[in-house]
Amino acid sequence: MRLARVVGNVVSTVKDEGYRGKKLMLIEYFEPETGLPAGPRLIAFDCADAGVGDVVVVNTDGGAGNMLLHDSFAIVDLVICGIVDNYSCGGENHICHGSA
Repeated sequence: MRLARVVGNVVSTVKDEGYRGKKLMLIEYFEPETGLPAGPRLIAFDCADAGVGDVVVVNTDGGAGNMLLHDSFAIVDLVICGIVDNYSCGGENHICHGSA
């Protein structure tokens, strides 16, 4: 699992039937110490009802993603499985208020 920030919504009107009704979000991993972006932006399924600006926990295991989506046949890489209120890193507490 990794921390990421939700930076956008993804809308897809044409998709595999198995993905119909599933919410997609654009995420960006960040360095917990600095808050600076770390890597490219990615698309993740949302199982936590996250919104743009939220700091989230992203599950990076496909098998666990299948469990979170309640679909053993879905092809899943990333799933938002929690919204972070705060985290500690390097002895410093970081409070997350849903703003980028």
